[in-house]
Amino acid sequence: MADSFLALVVHSTGSWYEVLHDGERLQCRIRGKLRLKGVRSTNPVVVGDVVRCESDEQGEYVISAIEPRRNYIIRRASNLSKESHIIAANVDQALLVVTLFSPKTATEFIDRFLVTCEAYKVPVTILLAKIDLARQAPEAIEEFHAIYESAGYRIIEVSATEGEGVDVVREMLRGKTTLLSGNSGVGKSTLVAAVEPGLDIRTGEISQSHHKGRHTTTFSTMYPLSEGGYIIDTPGIKGFGLIDIEDAELAHYFPEMMRFLPDCRFYNCSHTHEPHCAVVEAVKRGEIAYPRYESYLKIMDEDDKYRK
Repeated sequence: MADSFLALVVHSTGSWYEVLHDGERLQCRIRGKLRLKGVRSTNPVVVGDVVRCESDEQGEYVISAIEPRRNYIIRRASNLSKESHIIAANVDQALLVVTLFSPKTATEFIDRFLVTCEAYKVPVTILLAKIDLARQAPEAIEEFHAIYESAGYRIIEVSATEGEGVDVVREMLRGKTTLLSGNSGVGKSTLVAAVEPGLDIRTGEISQSHHKGRHTTTFSTMYPLSEGGYIIDTPGIKGFGLIDIEDAELAHYFPEMMRFLPDCRFYNCSHTHEPHCAVVEAVKRGEIAYPRYESYLKIMDEDDKYRK
């Protein structure tokens, strides 16, 4: 093997990285200087990165450089207000798995994830999972579709146990690098097993003694798909704090608000209290769903303390 070669990062433990090169999986560690470039991130190398690897004096492989990323998904690191955690890089699309029951995915979590995808130019589709359970409340399904389809997002109803929507998801994955995300308990592993039989992404997210998600550091893993492409699973995301998105930019990442921004009287309108705000007027007319506007206000308010 050449002394220096490019490889794809497919798994990370935080100290060691598994890379794929010419069909072979290799264990690498990171060269220390990669941590010293001023990036406020808990993980300088992430799944999806294309990296340059070299062998050191001991014959072990070392990641010496990261190739430029075309995009990435990032969130605020848990309990570290000034640091970020990059979930994955160089993805073609994201699939956000949400449920209306058992458990109910919080609207604010959904909206924070969507804002991040908009900000970093990652196309995103919502998978409404456990749809067989959700049909006990058809009005909730109808409302969910109304909120997010009016915002411009595609929603695919899926039931891994019933096989509904599985073929549609499988077709979406073919030949692409896809980030799969969602809260613990929404059925990601069951869905992936239905889409790609034989692939097991169970991660022990649920503590049997406490019946709730474990508090663990999040590391993604990339899996090859039999029909081409990769799926990147991200276990254990409980919250999704935004980072490096200023108040003045936030409305640009709500697509349904973007349509009305040019009609605001003030160019620096915050869409909260100003007179003749086109966004607020659109909310009153029902052209922007109120739950989405409510998320916008909460993000503005709650994230201010991280922007000092």
